[in-house]
Amino acid sequence: MKKIGNFSKFLMTIVVGIIALIAEFIFHQGKIAFWLILIIGGLTTISMFIAMIKTLKSGKYGVDILAITAIVATLFVGEYWASLVVLIMLTGGDSLEDYATKEAGRELSALLKNTPVTAHRISHEKMEDILAEKVQVGDLIIVKPGEVVPVDGHLEKGLGEVDESSLTGESRPVEKKIGDLIMSGSVNGDVALYLRVIKKASDSQYQTLVKLVKESKAKPAHFVRLADKYAVPFTIAAYLIGGVAWFVSKDPVRFAQVLVVASPCPLILAAPVALVAGMSRSSRHGIIVKTGTTLEKLAKGKTVAFDKTGTLTKGQLAMDKINLVNETFSKEKVLQYVASAEQNSTHILARSLVIAGQKQELTLLPVTHLKEITGQGIIGTIEGQTVKVGKKDFILKEPDKVKMENQTAVFVAINDTYVGYITFHDVIRKEARETITGLKELGVKNILMLTGDQEAIAKTIASEVGITQVHANCLPEEKISTLKNQPEDARPVIMVGDGVNDAPALAISDVGIAMGAHGDTAASESASAVILKDSLTPVKEAIKISQDTMRIARESVLIGLAICVVLMLIAATGAIPTLIGAALQEVVDTVSILSALRARKDRS
Repeated sequence: MKKIGNFSKFLMTIVVGIIALIAEFIFHQGKIAFWLILIIGGLTTISMFIAMIKTLKSGKYGVDILAITAIVATLFVGEYWASLVVLIMLTGGDSLEDYATKEAGRELSALLKNTPVTAHRISHEKMEDILAEKVQVGDLIIVKPGEVVPVDGHLEKGLGEVDESSLTGESRPVEKKIGDLIMSGSVNGDVALYLRVIKKASDSQYQTLVKLVKESKAKPAHFVRLADKYAVPFTIAAYLIGGVAWFVSKDPVRFAQVLVVASPCPLILAAPVALVAGMSRSSRHGIIVKTGTTLEKLAKGKTVAFDKTGTLTKGQLAMDKINLVNETFSKEKVLQYVASAEQNSTHILARSLVIAGQKQELTLLPVTHLKEITGQGIIGTIEGQTVKVGKKDFILKEPDKVKMENQTAVFVAINDTYVGYITFHDVIRKEARETITGLKELGVKNILMLTGDQEAIAKTIASEVGITQVHANCLPEEKISTLKNQPEDARPVIMVGDGVNDAPALAISDVGIAMGAHGDTAASESASAVILKDSLTPVKEAIKISQDTMRIARESVLIGLAICVVLMLIAATGAIPTLIGAALQEVVDTVSILSALRARKDRS
């Protein structure tokens, strides 16, 4: 049986209230009105009681117990109209809170949709297409150029490059040789690769990521919400005041009168309204916050962990330096020749060279006799010169003499004479350092970098943006372990990432923020918040907005509770009838809501 939602309960309460009003004041059927309100009040109370028991069993507490007592007390002493007003406020507040903390509900859809579903198996020297889940360990499969690798395997035939950025975060294409491991989820380059399968699809790297996200989502960290924080002391105060009033007056109605004005509408309404307002403000800044609880955690965030590629950097390799070994040709001419030769290639380095040439306003020249040597490089004739661009082994007769450390490069020869090489680097976001500085100013104590890239590269970029704690060469499991092992005084932990390899880390962190402008959809679906701009600045803005929102929410709750305490003390004397007390809750609600709506406005 489908569970009735809070909004449906709210509508049912309104409908019952209207029918009860018509029954008593038009048809003068007070008993019908009484029984209608008793039934809806009883059902709501039972539903809340069951939910409260489950909440208490989980070790948490909330505002339910005081609301239940208020409803039961007013029904018990016959003040059923007061009970109806409390019910409307209660179900309306729950409905609003559902809206404020509505889950996206599709955390795994993109990840599952992108899972490779077919594989090309070689059987008796013939290729057949089968479901990836049917592939067995020991099978020989072929991965065509541009395809996603369906299962883990060792390279048996074909020399080429694969893009592992979605798995490891390393932006550079990775060269694979015979015997090398190729992980599922990586994207093949421009050469067909033959793999000997070593794991079934269900045990391969990509499915491991899916499992990690599922496990992470199934084990959310315990978090005490703002409303729950004030619920216990306020409930105790209400019971004490009501109990003393009953004891002194010997009248149980006095207890009901106190509890009616003490019904926790400021707790039920003020915080959700502030959260909705804060979420609206966030969206204006290009930040989609999926739940109200996310705002609460962001406001208290003590640790922020960043992925490197695509997050702190743009995930694009840009030309770094042109290193010439002789002066036969100028750097500009070498770049012009290389960019011209690569202008029709789709390789990531080729695109970077063409962009570099365009930035220097170099004219791309026509190329004749263009020939591509699969997995090695290209040869073409430009202005009568034979230009070769490619790997070190392709260009140099004695490649071991040229030492390269942690650098991506292409080598160039003109007329069979080696002229030099061109290096590349990942582009750091210009706003990265400012964002890190801003986070520290907002009170974030620990800032980490978690990346699958090499340690030397990671530390270089970290030092440039102001991060001192670096965890490099991390697989997704290691990122999760690092986040899980953060001490309690370093929580909540916020993770910022963009790739499918970040999805499990985004899910396991207290708050996951995905770079959604150009990031992987799976990361966005697994995250608690998504940045729609291609910028890091909204990370700082999200925390600032959250802090403002929670400050205003706290002020609004306390204002409402203070008014309630004053009303409780007055009601304890018998000066406020039960129905009037329920009506006064509207005043308290209005004050709390108007105060909470301040969270919509930007502040300097």
